[in-house]
Amino acid sequence: MMKQSNPRIRFKEFNNKWGNYKLGQLGSFKSGIGFPDSQQGGTEGIPFFKVSDMNNIGNETEMRNANNYVTQEQIVKNSWNVVKDTPAIIFAKVGAALMLNRKRLVTKTFLIDNNTMSYSLNKSWDKDFGLTLFQTIYLPKYAQIGALPSYNASDIATIKVNVPNIQEQSAIGTLFRTLDDLLASYKDNLANYQSLKATMLSKMFPKAGQTVPEIRLDGFEGEWEKTTLEKSTDRVKSYSLSRDVETNQDTGLKYIHYGDIHLGKVSMIDDGNSIPYIKTDTKLSEFLQQGDLIFADASEDYKGIAEVAVVVDALSEKIVAGLHTIAVRPQSIFDSIFLYFMFKTQTFRKYGYKVGTGMKVFGISPSNLMKYEFYYPDKKEQQAIGFYFSNLDNLINSHQEKISQLETLKKKLLQDMFI
Repeated sequence: MMKQSNPRIRFKEFNNKWGNYKLGQLGSFKSGIGFPDSQQGGTEGIPFFKVSDMNNIGNETEMRNANNYVTQEQIVKNSWNVVKDTPAIIFAKVGAALMLNRKRLVTKTFLIDNNTMSYSLNKSWDKDFGLTLFQTIYLPKYAQIGALPSYNASDIATIKVNVPNIQEQSAIGTLFRTLDDLLASYKDNLANYQSLKATMLSKMFPKAGQTVPEIRLDGFEGEWEKTTLEKSTDRVKSYSLSRDVETNQDTGLKYIHYGDIHLGKVSMIDDGNSIPYIKTDTKLSEFLQQGDLIFADASEDYKGIAEVAVVVDALSEKIVAGLHTIAVRPQSIFDSIFLYFMFKTQTFRKYGYKVGTGMKVFGISPSNLMKYEFYYPDKKEQQAIGFYFSNLDNLINSHQEKISQLETLKKKLLQDMFI
């Protein structure tokens, strides 16, 4: 198969042929140096990057902060060789981190530890294009395999790359910088919404021994009332059906398995969720309805017992609660979405038990679950709380979807805009 001579997608103003080079012709490599524990912990001076610094918030594409900085006095005393040739690309050079294939841009003077390598770009590069081109290279395939995988500079220097003139590099680099900035913005917002949700879940429901929450929506006051699941809901039959799934079956019943709840497939159940069909001759009379809550009665740890899902839409198909689930239908004075978010904050540890001997499986019986006590406000406040958290979830889901779309677009452009 003939290798393509031009990228599939190209800015229309460019038609020059791309040059073919070895990386060693277009820049220089440096390996890192030892960084003793006694020298670490500084907060001012020149950044001394370790591989783990790539995980820092803000360092998703460019190294903007470090966990350790060193002074000029330390540099002189230890005879450290500072990397002044920037811009540069840094990446892990040894161990498991190497297999993650992460690269980061550095634009200011820096040091790196001996698990890291840098590649300083010469003047023929646009820095954003250089970073993006490195993202198209699967570096681990060039590693020397031993007790720990590792690179030598010579392993990377011989990699052949196709590079256009600096003007076309700049156009491509700017496009991918914009994409990366947009992705970073969505990821920052997603993290903020997720953090807000976690905080509000911990503060908008009463803590143990309290009858009101720490934070309350405007316009609501008074103590919450105490009840149990047994007093507030009616049981809906669960079926211990076979997990024999007919994946291409067009007719039949669907059921929710406890594993589906743990995996988050059916946290908010509607017809868009992927719920397996069951093959059965049993005549089933109790189907799930909008507002029903379904708890998992088994888990690999105590935290997972009574993990909950809720039916949020009227279901057009007949769906039942299946293996290792406990289904309940809240009475009319309760808002199911409020109950769903409230139960997501609760611990059911004292109601659970260990299954068998020598097994790391835990369970909760229907009778114990139904004894569970909780506090609730009037239905209007319940609905307001449920609406608040549903909106937060919608924001989180929309950001996750946008991030997925942008990452798919970036992957496609990386394939089509490089040779």
